[in-house]
Amino acid sequence: METWSGLELPRLPGTGQPLALFDSARRAIHLTRPTGPATLYVCGITPYDAAHLGHAATMITFDLVQRVWRDAGHEVTYVQNVTDIDDPLLERAARDGEDWTVLAERETVLFRQDMQALRLLPPTHYVGAVESIPQIVTVVEKLLAEGAAYRLTDGTGDIYFDLAESPQFGYESHLSRQQMIAFAAERGGDPQRAGKRDPLDPLLWRGARPDEPSWPGGELGAGRPGWHIECTVIALNLLGDTIDVQGGGNDLLFPHHECSAAHAERITGKQPFAKHYVHAGMIGLDGDKMSKSKGNLVFVNGLLRDGVDPMAIRLSLLADHYRADRQWTDEVLKVGGVRLYRWRDALAAERGPSGADLLAGVRARLAEDLDTPGALALIDSWADATIAGSGDDAEAPAMVRATLDALLGLTL
Repeated sequence: METWSGLELPRLPGTGQPLALFDSARRAIHLTRPTGPATLYVCGITPYDAAHLGHAATMITFDLVQRVWRDAGHEVTYVQNVTDIDDPLLERAARDGEDWTVLAERETVLFRQDMQALRLLPPTHYVGAVESIPQIVTVVEKLLAEGAAYRLTDGTGDIYFDLAESPQFGYESHLSRQQMIAFAAERGGDPQRAGKRDPLDPLLWRGARPDEPSWPGGELGAGRPGWHIECTVIALNLLGDTIDVQGGGNDLLFPHHECSAAHAERITGKQPFAKHYVHAGMIGLDGDKMSKSKGNLVFVNGLLRDGVDPMAIRLSLLADHYRADRQWTDEVLKVGGVRLYRWRDALAAERGPSGADLLAGVRARLAEDLDTPGALALIDSWADATIAGSGDDAEAPAMVRATLDALLGLTL
């Protein structure tokens, strides 16, 4: 699958600091310690609709991870998937009377355009579920042969992972069994499905149904993959048995990330699947949760069509800490726009306070669990002092401009 165009990052003097991130499994901030290229897997979109601000906020979070790692001297291998076959996609296509492949391709193209407008570094590998089906079939066949999966006896051809093979299940999300069952029912699972050994057992392979797309499955029979195994197989194939960071929104912590980790750990015999499980907060709208069911999504391309500066969108989403659930309002965007224009005014000055000191401060704040509010406050102070005529560093405006570009993805 085609990704979007890359960016040329400015070279900054010196070397950035090691990145510390909050790991959901250990419930604390720990240093990331890549050995060799840093490896990052981020769960991408199911392309049945345009990218909304929740998607943008999550992707910006892991764009910052890439930037801080690169500034610290690491090469980065970044993989993002596209779930280009799943129930929500088929349901939306049926509702609108549209071919599901046309819908998926159109929304994937639009997502790439939005990400490029927001100046996100592209994935090294951008991979669709459909193109990964042969590899998924091989893995599910192996799990079935080893007794880690089972086929329902109801004639559907559905195959489930047996969580009895994953005694550590739950270590990532720290939820009670009751909470797990509730979240599974809300987030694409089927805990009430008859014939399962455990209500939480996740689907690996959905047998072919009339009027649904399906693919050859070898010994599995025709069908299509479950959601969690998709990400497991793509990550293992492209990043290895253990990855540095698995990322996504906090709504993916359970069941998606918990299940994909359980699959990977059973396949490889290694735990943990990810050294850090990192989750971004949700974006609400005017005091209410933003969701497709409520029809209150704010789409990136809609803002862009209305003439909103993409850097104002990005800066507004950086204003709060990535782990915080937060609200999007007209005021949030207004404050982001005012801040953007003030910074541009400051960067037009001939001199200002030390650019090297600001770079060191921004590096320190971002290295501490991506503290963007702290980094933005430092830049605000620099801009205020510059506009007031303080400072005599003639190189400062250029240094600060490069810092904003390289570390925060803001081109001013």
